[in-house]
Amino acid sequence: MRIEIPVDPDAEEARRWLIDELAKPEYRAAEPSWFDRLMQAIGEWLGELFSGAGGVPQPFVIGIVVLIVIALVVIGLLVFGAPRLRRRRAAQVPLFEDGDVRGLDELRRAAALAAQRGDWPLAIEERFRALARGLVERELVRIHPGTTAHAIAAAATIPFPAHGAALQQAARAFDEVRYLGRSGGAAEYEQLTELETALATTMPDDASARRSAVPV
Repeated sequence: MRIEIPVDPDAEEARRWLIDELAKPEYRAAEPSWFDRLMQAIGEWLGELFSGAGGVPQPFVIGIVVLIVIALVVIGLLVFGAPRLRRRRAAQVPLFEDGDVRGLDELRRAAALAAQRGDWPLAIEERFRALARGLVERELVRIHPGTTAHAIAAAATIPFPAHGAALQQAARAFDEVRYLGRSGGAAEYEQLTELETALATTMPDDASARRSAVPV
């Protein structure tokens, strides 16, 4: 028969055994991470606030939290919500007398498709509508359903004085293909496309941009 010899380590050896045991991977994995400790500290801090610790009344703490939440919501609306609402309202403003409420991207696609088919009158008309919609969405001009192409061109010349002549030429091309039955052509469409792209990527004149944002 085998007899186990009892082990009776001294204090120093027992301490060394304990340190060696706790150094094993399974014990290290069970330790809380820095993120766990941070979340625990934040939870304890919030708990102390809502329990009125430190002499701070609980209604006062709740009021502060509510104000912080309201401030965050307002900031979120100003940063993300307000521009979207303005663009949505601008896209709902009808263009010309036929009440066109299509957005900028839709008008650009329609112009490109018409140009691919060689339908230059429609391509020119749709591209000028895209130009006008872009100005409205950027709040550089404000229009009503009866606003003419030349009125839009005149208003757009204020924030973009360097493009005044091109804007008036684009308005003439729009009127001619829409009302006078002209066929237009690829050259006119390309000029109008270049103008619409240039206006969309150009900052308006700071000194006069506010004056153009009036009904025309």
